[in-house]
Amino acid sequence: MIPGFPQAVPLHGLIGGLMIGCAAALMLLANGRVAGCSGLFARAAGLAASGAPRAIAIAFTLGLPLGAALIGAMTEIEAHFPASLAMLAIAGLIVGFGTRLGSGCTSGHGVVGIARLSPRSLAATATFMASGIATVTILRTFGAGL
Repeated sequence: MIPGFPQAVPLHGLIGGLMIGCAAALMLLANGRVAGCSGLFARAAGLAASGAPRAIAIAFTLGLPLGAALIGAMTEIEAHFPASLAMLAIAGLIVGFGTRLGSGCTSGHGVVGIARLSPRSLAATATFMASGIATVTILRTFGAGL
């Protein structure tokens, strides 16, 4: 047990991280493309004219929720979302804006970019992390109860 995190399962996190790393490496080696979720989603939705072939982008985009649903059905994992559906939608739009502003998302910069030692990705990931830490700190300070 990890102090302060009674329900943490570090082995599952390690396995999940290895699977994400292998999937990102496979995407880069097999297709020559970075496995960034925001770019692949934009390509799948027809919002981006360039990038991975659209069929691959659609398969990747659909595979994320379907894979999560499959794992959820096979295990006893429970997901709890503290915010309302409207708040989650607003947060998603803000994240989408940020991924366009930062030329990529946490998966593209944080997983693939850092592995490639990209200075831009190192800066972007540091910004993501600092922003997340600051946001949680501010919300907890003012009683948002995350």
